[in-house]
Amino acid sequence: MPPFFVPLSSTNCATLCAIFEVPTRADIVWDDFERLVRALGGMWRKPGQTAGSGRRAVLNGVKGLFHEPHPDPRMKKGSVESARQFLQNAGITPQTEGCICRQTS
Repeated sequence: MPPFFVPLSSTNCATLCAIFEVPTRADIVWDDFERLVRALGGMWRKPGQTAGSGRRAVLNGVKGLFHEPHPDPRMKKGSVESARQFLQNAGITPQTEGCICRQTS
């Protein structure tokens, strides 16, 4: 039996589309990325007491280590590119999740 598929909310689709936009955006809010990973079935945890703002994510067996931005909640371009690569490695793209991304010209 195939796994149960739950479509992403429009908010999570918007976040996923934003992460995959080129050129890379620098206005994606960390909490939105965190919620997206959870909505996709992933888990988050703090690596350890001395990890500071480091966060570990696991999604479809793929592990990722990210820096939670502070005090500004927006992810820098390098973090967004890391998030994109993590999602791709986990087999996630806007197309695989049925998200329709707006075209930018």
